[in-house]
Amino acid sequence: MNSHKNARLTFEGRKLLVERIAVMGLMPAAEAAGISARTARKWLKRFVEQGEQGLQDRSSRPVRTRTSLDERLCERIEQLRRLRMPMRRIAAVVGLSVATVCRLLGRLGLSSLKALEPAVAVVRYEHEAPGELLHMDTKKLGRIVRPSHRVTGDRRDSVEGAGWEFAHVAIDDHSRASFVQMHDDERKGSAVAFLQAAVAHYATLGVTIKRLITDNGSAYRSRLFAKTCQALGIKHTFTRPYRPQTNGKAERFIQTCLREWAYGRTWANSAERTAWLPAFLNFYNARRPHSALGYKPPASRLGGNNLLQLNT
Repeated sequence: MNSHKNARLTFEGRKLLVERIAVMGLMPAAEAAGISARTARKWLKRFVEQGEQGLQDRSSRPVRTRTSLDERLCERIEQLRRLRMPMRRIAAVVGLSVATVCRLLGRLGLSSLKALEPAVAVVRYEHEAPGELLHMDTKKLGRIVRPSHRVTGDRRDSVEGAGWEFAHVAIDDHSRASFVQMHDDERKGSAVAFLQAAVAHYATLGVTIKRLITDNGSAYRSRLFAKTCQALGIKHTFTRPYRPQTNGKAERFIQTCLREWAYGRTWANSAERTAWLPAFLNFYNARRPHSALGYKPPASRLGGNNLLQLNT
């Protein structure tokens, strides 16, 4: 244990104190060292009982505590917790307080029952060529009538009845080349129209869409959407229920759209925001570095010279 910087006595100082007490007496020696008589008496007592070893610093940790648990009891508590037993029930079974059980489980990293569940392995995939898989999704955006609470910071400053508009997004699994359109809803008619527009857009880039993955929304589950995929020669698959990670590339692209376009600046109205969408897509596809592509833009993975098509 190290003495603090303002300590009056160190190990050598305590030895000098004991020597002075033998020559000068306790009170003069304490006054000379700048300490109280009580402190001087404490060090003298330790020297008499233990010799010079008694003048060493001691740990401030108590010798014993009431809440210390033996190893077998700790193992018992851990076993009960791994059986998914609540903390209060464990405390009743082992005869300890809930606070004691809670502290022990916290040290073991078992405070939450989620810690007992094995971590699901992250399966990352990437198809070998553009068009082998297209991710699609939608994002509901509040319609902008005028700058309101997102700009002013006052939640009461809202526009009632402004409604919603929907961004339909598509992103190629291999190249990350993306396409977005705004629609008034996310129903099957809008979903089909967007799919057809997306297929036509990627065709101008020399990319033929072969497979499509979406979530389990009613629009994507409709017969009209299925017939459209069949007519376009596209195999349609769905994500696992309640697992948005399956469509993670679309989910991540939506977050980028929100941060860098939809809510990236103050818009006067929705029409102005929509008018800037092509500029954002041009930047994203042709110039914005993508970490998954070695910090190159999506255009770097498209065959041929597609910069002109991406910037139209």
